[in-house]
Amino acid sequence: MKKPLALIILDGFGYRASAEGNAIRAAKKPIPTLRKQLKSIDLSTKSVEKASFERSDICAIAAASVVVENVVGFEIASALVEKFGGDSLREIKDRIDLFERSVAKRLEDGEWMS
Repeated sequence: MKKPLALIILDGFGYRASAEGNAIRAAKKPIPTLRKQLKSIDLSTKSVEKASFERSDICAIAAASVVVENVVGFEIASALVEKFGGDSLREIKDRIDLFERSVAKRLEDGEWMS
């Protein structure tokens, strides 16, 4: 039975001389809230009205997390293609299999144990 591949994102503790680029960082600025009501249009009457004043920045993190999750997924996929390349998913999978065998061999030989 083939073992599944696990892609692990390390936060600065990877096996590299430089830890640069290992961490995922995200920031979100608050949604601006204007106390002055701006002009708007009521779509049902087509008349000019003032927009209502609302504080809506209390729940934006949940929405932002969906965006961040997708951006991170895209970047992981991009890194995977950069590392293993290939013109098709089959070719990428073959290269990942080769990489896994190479890592297993190095671990068996104790190459990374020192």
